[in-house]
Amino acid sequence: MDWDDLRIFLAVARTESLSGAGRRLKVDPATVGRRIQRLEEAMGARLFAKGPQGYTLTEEGGRLLSPAERAEAAMEAATDALSGPEGLSGQIRVGAPDGCANYLLPQVIAQICDDNPGLEVQIVALPRVFNLSKREADMAISVSAPTAGRLSVQKLTDYRLHLAASADYLARTAPIRTRDDLKGRRVIGYIPDMIFDKELDYLAEIGAEAVPLASNSVSVQFNWVRAGAGIAIVHDFAIPSASGVVKLLTDQISLTRSFYLIRHLDDRRSDRLNRFAEALGQGLRREVARLESLT
Repeated sequence: MDWDDLRIFLAVARTESLSGAGRRLKVDPATVGRRIQRLEEAMGARLFAKGPQGYTLTEEGGRLLSPAERAEAAMEAATDALSGPEGLSGQIRVGAPDGCANYLLPQVIAQICDDNPGLEVQIVALPRVFNLSKREADMAISVSAPTAGRLSVQKLTDYRLHLAASADYLARTAPIRTRDDLKGRRVIGYIPDMIFDKELDYLAEIGAEAVPLASNSVSVQFNWVRAGAGIAIVHDFAIPSASGVVKLLTDQISLTRSFYLIRHLDDRRSDRLNRFAEALGQGLRREVARLESLT
């Protein structure tokens, strides 16, 4: 069996389309289709069923998935062994919630790439959980630790959040000295039915029953705060990026959450990904500590 055929099989299984697999592998979709047909003929089994939602694995295809992933991990381990202990190279894709992706990862990843000129890193900033089984990313940062799937989970660091508002907003409204002073304030936060993780549900902390200004993006929420549109629970590490945004009621409202690094279990054998994960964790911890010390 040709490893390249298995590589194409995995790409179709993860993207559920010939065109998606072609984009990922940088080959023509028609070529992908021919290679899948050749693999099915060699295996004597139909591996995919085509439907309205794309290509899904048949029972036979499902049985091939795990061996193909093990072969993939073995190839990556062999590549790592031949490349030696020099600087990291190749492409690595990291998924992260947009707060982390916007306010922490740019400077952390830039430093890692400065130290490893041959490395190419892609940051996928999405307000949702990543599917590592479909290889949407090589690793992902999450605000909670998953309990299902063939995944390895490593706690990276704690981070803090506080109620905040802009100096402009505070100058034109009544003082905020206690929780009672929050009544009637315009609250900024997540769209309630789009909160993808319970760790992001902050409304109970400030006793808010409604969110007049809501977005599933942390960056949009923070820009509203910076513009003086209202009050919000914000990441301490974001505050230094905006002059005039200050924390409120720090002795009464204070939250601590955590970042976790999530990886596919088979990737633990990849020295390249292990070294990158170590650098990422160290850099993230340093940057959180640095930015929080400025607030």
